[in-house]
Amino acid sequence: MSYTFKGGIHPPGNKTLTCDKPIREVFIPKKVVLPLSQHVGAPAEPVVTVGDSVTVGALVGKAAGFISSSVHSSLSGKVTKIFYSPTPNLGRVLSVLVEAQGDEDQEFKPVPRQAAESLSKEELIAIIKDAGIVGLGGAAFPAHVKLSPPKDKKIDAVILNGAECEPYLTCDHRIMIERSGDILKGLGVIVRILGVKNAYIAIEDNKPEAARVMKKAVAASGGEISGAKAEVVVLKTKYPQGAEKQLIKAVLNRVVPAGALPMDAGCVVHNMGTAAAIYEAAYLGKPLFERAITVTGNCVKEPMNMTVRVGTLMSDLVDVFGGFIREPRKIVVGGPMTGTAQFTMDIPVTKGTSGILFMPKKDVERSKEGACIRCGKCVDACPMSLVPTALMHYVKKELFADAKEKGIMNCFECGACVYECPAKIPLLDYMKYGKSKI
Repeated sequence: MSYTFKGGIHPPGNKTLTCDKPIREVFIPKKVVLPLSQHVGAPAEPVVTVGDSVTVGALVGKAAGFISSSVHSSLSGKVTKIFYSPTPNLGRVLSVLVEAQGDEDQEFKPVPRQAAESLSKEELIAIIKDAGIVGLGGAAFPAHVKLSPPKDKKIDAVILNGAECEPYLTCDHRIMIERSGDILKGLGVIVRILGVKNAYIAIEDNKPEAARVMKKAVAASGGEISGAKAEVVVLKTKYPQGAEKQLIKAVLNRVVPAGALPMDAGCVVHNMGTAAAIYEAAYLGKPLFERAITVTGNCVKEPMNMTVRVGTLMSDLVDVFGGFIREPRKIVVGGPMTGTAQFTMDIPVTKGTSGILFMPKKDVERSKEGACIRCGKCVDACPMSLVPTALMHYVKKELFADAKEKGIMNCFECGACVYECPAKIPLLDYMKYGKSKI
C-alpha cells in the first residue's frame, strides 16, 4: 500500500537544525501571561482575581461550555493583573498575569493514580477536560470534544499523528524518541475511551529514528494497546501529510467528505504531544501548563527543542537560545507554511505554540507578483483538489457566492498553492480574504 495522498509539495525540511537535539528543560520565568483563550471554542472564564495567590497547576480559567478549555497557572505566585493581552493567533484576549514573589516552589507535585486503568470512560474524559488538554499540533482543539463523538458516529480507528510535516519543527520527533512509553500509555487512554480495535501511529519516513523507537515500544507491548491492535505506519514524506484529512487518506484510504470531520470517516486523530499530555493527566493528575516547542531558524545562535511553561514571553527565551547571530526579519509562531507572523516578542507561548521560527531577510523576501500563466501547478499541489487560480479570480471580482460554490471553504490554508506558483501570486491571501468575507 502506498501511504500518501493526492497533491502536496516537497519543501526543504530544514529539520537538521534541531532534529538531533533532545528536549531541554529550560528556566522558570519570573512571570507568565496566561490567555484565557488559547484554544478553539469559547474563552475560559476567570476564577481568580487580582491579589490571589496561585500554585503551579492551579486553575485560573474554567472552561465555559463544552467546546472550551480550562487554563491553569504555570507558575507559583500572585495574580497581579487581569487584562487584554496580545496572543500569537487570536488577537488580544483576556489574560491573567501571574508573577513569582520570591521563594515559592515552582515544581508541580504529581498525584499518581494507581488505578488509572480501571477508570471509566466518563471519568477519563472528565480528567482530560479538567486538565485543559487541547491538540498540541497547533490547532488547539479541546481533546475531550474529540473523545466525545455523537453516538451515531461509529469510530473504529485512532491515528496518532507523528507526521510533523511542517518544515523546521522537530519537537514531536523528539517526543517520540524520548517519551515513547508515555505516548503509548496516553494512546491506551484514548483507545479505552473510544472503544476502538485499531490504533495507528503515523510517522513520515524522514524520521527513521522515531519510527524505530515507536516500533520497538509497540513490539514490547505485544502489538496491542488496551485491547486494540497497534501498528506503526511509515508514510511518504510530503507536505501537508499532517493535515487530518490527508493523514486519514494515507493511513486508512478513507476520504473525509467536504465539510465533514474525521469522525464522519470513522476515525479520530490526535497529536503525539497530546497523547503524552493525556497520559500525564490520567496517571499523574497533571494539567496542561507546559509543552515542548522548537525554537529555530537561520538567525538563532543555538536552535533547540525545549519544554516551556505556557505563558512564558518569547522575549524571555532569548537568553536560553543564546540570542541571534543575525537580526531576524520575521518572527513566526509555528512553521513557515502555516505559522503566524508576529509584531512583537512580548507574546506568550500558548498551548498551541509548536515552535518559534526566526527568519532572516533572505528567507522571507517576497518576489514580485507576475501574471498567471495557467500552468496548473497550484491545482496539482492542492491536497483538497481545488482550483486556486479560479477561486482567486472570483475573490478579486468579489463573487463570493461563486467562490463558495466552487469549494473555497474547503481550503484549510496549507499554502501549497503559493509555494508551487511560478508567478509568485499570493493565492493564499486571496483564499483567506474570500473565506473571511463569506
